[in-house]
Amino acid sequence: MSHSLNIIAGLGNPEEKYERTLHNAGFWFVNALARKFGGHFRFEKKFDAECCRIKLHGEDIWLVKPQSYMNLSGGPIRGVIDYYRLEVAGLLVAHDEIDLPPGTTRLKQGGGHGGHNGLRDIINHCGPEFMRLRLGVGHPGEKSQVTNHVLKRGGADVEAAVEKNIDEAIDVMPLLVEDGLNAAQKKLHTRD
Repeated sequence: MSHSLNIIAGLGNPEEKYERTLHNAGFWFVNALARKFGGHFRFEKKFDAECCRIKLHGEDIWLVKPQSYMNLSGGPIRGVIDYYRLEVAGLLVAHDEIDLPPGTTRLKQGGGHGGHNGLRDIINHCGPEFMRLRLGVGHPGEKSQVTNHVLKRGGADVEAAVEKNIDEAIDVMPLLVEDGLNAAQKKLHTRD
């Protein structure tokens, strides 16, 4: 079942020291979207999020960056959805994904949180049925190293791979709006 995209939330942590960490790949994505489509983020106190609106293929799309820290991402996103009477089914969450290598991006609908605390909190507030844009950042190999891995910068090659993923994902956003998730998945997933 396909839903109209109406809100894209990027996940990350708000402080400057986190800005270029891999965990902030979701922020990188919505920042890049805003740059490309002329959006300017403003902090909205009532949501504890930075928000802006862009036009994508003729549709108004809200871009949201929760400023509540990763593990509490759900509240601000739910606040924007409720305030603007949006559909949870029209939500796309962009996040870092350790189970995918850098250079791999996947779009999917629904599912669990896979140990990602940002997703866990969004599921608590919105249910599991939203769309996800999974930006591969690679796995450090040891479970105990995951937190350290995502809370630091990747090497130049990893960052370049994630930036390439972001560009490719932005390319399929108009298709997601126009033709739905399956069409966007097909185009994005055949690139790797």
